[in-house]
Amino acid sequence: MKKIVLFLSVALLSLNIEAQVKVPQPSPFAKAEQVIGLTDVAIEYSRPSMKGRTIFGNLVPYDKLWRTGANKNTQITFGDDVKVDGKELKKGTYAIFTKPGKENWEVIFYSDAENWGTPQKWDDAKVAAKTTVKATEIPFNVETFTIMFSDFTMDSAKINFVWSNIEAAVKIEVPSKDKALASIKQVMSGPSPNDHYQAAVFYKDLKEFDKAKKHIDKAIAGREKPAFWYHRQQSLIYAGTGDKPGAIKAAKTSLKLAEEAGNADYVKLNKDSLAEWGAK
Repeated sequence: MKKIVLFLSVALLSLNIEAQVKVPQPSPFAKAEQVIGLTDVAIEYSRPSMKGRTIFGNLVPYDKLWRTGANKNTQITFGDDVKVDGKELKKGTYAIFTKPGKENWEVIFYSDAENWGTPQKWDDAKVAAKTTVKATEIPFNVETFTIMFSDFTMDSAKINFVWSNIEAAVKIEVPSKDKALASIKQVMSGPSPNDHYQAAVFYKDLKEFDKAKKHIDKAIAGREKPAFWYHRQQSLIYAGTGDKPGAIKAAKTSLKLAEEAGNADYVKLNKDSLAEWGAK
C-alpha cells in the first residue's frame, strides 16, 4: 500500500512540474512574411501596446538602442542578398535594432540575431548594415507596435515601423532583375544536366533503358566536370540495353573518377560490375 501511495505521489508531482499555465501574452509574438519581387523576406517580433503610456521619448527613450519590439530582439530573414537604402546586405537572418530619435531613426541590421532584448556587449563588427531614416508623424495613434511592408515595386519595398503616432520606413532593394534573367536563360536553354540525370535514373528504374540512355548521354555531355555517379548510372543503363562494351567503358570511367575522388563505395560498386561483365 505504501508503495502505491508513493508511486501516485511521484506521478502527481511529475504532472504538476510538467503542467504550464497558459495565459494571453501582453506583447504577443507575430510573424510577417512577404515576397518582394522574387525574394522571400520574413520578420519575427513581439508586439507591445501603448496602454495609455507615452511611447517615444519615454517608454522608448530617444537616441537609445531599442530591440524594436518586446521580449526577444526582432529578427529579419532575407532569402537573397539585398540592399538596405543602397547598402549591400548578404542573405541570412539578422536582428533589427533601432535608435528612435525625435526626427530620425537609426536602423541597424546586426548579424548576431539571438539576443533577449539588446546585446549585453555591443560589437560594431557585427553591424552588417545600418541606415538613418526619417521619423514621420501620422494623424492618429496606432495602439500596438506594428511592422509591415509597403510601397512595392518589381525590385523593392519598404519596411514600416509604426507605433503611437510615429512611422519610420527603410527601403529594401532585391535582385529581381538578375533572378528573372537567370530564370529566363535557364528555361530557354532547356533542361540542365541534372534534369537529364534524374530522368535517366527514373527511366532506368522503370526498365525503359532506351529512354534512359538518351537522357544519361545528354547529362554527361552537358556537365563541365565529369562525375563518377553519372558514369556509374550510364554503365548500368548501357548494361540494361545489352551494350556490354559500352557498360564496361562507362564503369571504367566511373571507377577512375571514384578513385580520384576517394569514394570507396563507388570503387567497389564499379569493380563488382566489371567483374560481373567479364571486363579485362
